Amino acid sequence: MASKLLLESRGPITLDELSQQSERGKKLLDRVRRNMLAPQESKVAPTFSPSRLSGWIGMDSRQIDYRAKKGSLPSGDSSGSRRRFSVQDVRAWTRELRPDRQRPADAEAVTLCVANFKGGVGKTTSAMTLAQGLSLRGHRVLAIDSDPQGSLTTLFGILPGRDVDEDDTLYPLYLGDEESVEYGIRKTYWDGVDLLPAAPTLFGAEFAIPGRGDAFWDILHLGIDRARQEYDVIIIDTPPSLSYLTLNALMASDGVVMPILPSMLDFVSSVQFWDLFFDATRQIGERGRTKSFEFVDVLLSKVDADDTAVSVVREWVIAAFGSMVLPVEIPQTKTGTTSAAEFKSIYDTKPGVAFQRYEQLVDQVEAQLVRTWLRQLNPAPAAPEVQEA
Repeated sequence: MASKLLLESRGPITLDELSQQSERGKKLLDRVRRNMLAPQESKVAPTFSPSRLSGWIGMDSRQIDYRAKKGSLPSGDSSGSRRRFSVQDVRAWTRELRPDRQRPADAEAVTLCVANFKGGVGKTTSAMTLAQGLSLRGHRVLAIDSDPQGSLTTLFGILPGRDVDEDDTLYPLYLGDEESVEYGIRKTYWDGVDLLPAAPTLFGAEFAIPGRGDAFWDILHLGIDRARQEYDVIIIDTPPSLSYLTLNALMASDGVVMPILPSMLDFVSSVQFWDLFFDATRQIGERGRTKSFEFVDVLLSKVDADDTAVSVVREWVIAAFGSMVLPVEIPQTKTGTTSAAEFKSIYDTKPGVAFQRYEQLVDQVEAQLVRTWLRQLNPAPAAPEVQEA
């Protein structure tokens, strides 16, 4: 009876009321951020122990201590009981001691996007982890938030509704008011990772993009051309749909990372995603623009080891995508859910099982970056034309 009375008491909900509700939500989110990030009200990067640094440079802690005391590399902070290294310190060590995995001077940034039809599959977590993990390996990263929801922006401790204006997003680029993305790039709390943020108003680009002429699918591709010379890696987080924003991200990218939940519906969605993308690129190809990727990675994400259906769906995914399926899987953990609610990324928290798996993901992607840079410097020769008799 109570539920029936409650339903009967509801009246029409006006747009003004929805607007007021939205404002209340924004104020609440602002308070949550202030509490979570107190006292600075902005995110602060963690520091790392010599043992963590050891995993990235392949040098044991005693050697690290020796090199740190020698002074040729940052010594970190030794004021406490144990030496700690900042993100900036770690990046100096990895650039110095991993030269074979850094971008060659004559190569340009590799662009990759994280894409999937569905939300909640770990796209933003994967994009953030790749950005931070690659930066810790010495690479300079530009993260682009192409999702109007601004989840990646929020993970950086920046609120889309308060800290980001329409002109700070990709929107001016898609409108044609800007030709290159430098106008919106900002520093973040994480050394080595810059951000082009998103805000809800970016959704307006969906109406602007198709009106930009025959090459509307290449707006972002052309807009990051100069950034490719300044960064080692450009990572684009996309909306959970094959929209004009996602199409531009895919057409601008050298590689794709697609997280998939091991469920039947998510598997079906992933197949539909590539089917629709193929149709879109076929139509674009009829206008003279071809597309290929250096790599496509399918990542099984949020894998529940206790779910008996996982092994079946895993077989489907492998049968459908073959060698594109990464040999690493991200487990479902409570820590990951809690961290996201606290504005924390994988690298902001204590290492756990998910951390180790994401580290393996970063290593896999970095290896593909290195191969892509080498192919840029030594492109395969074009196949000879066959002469007709």
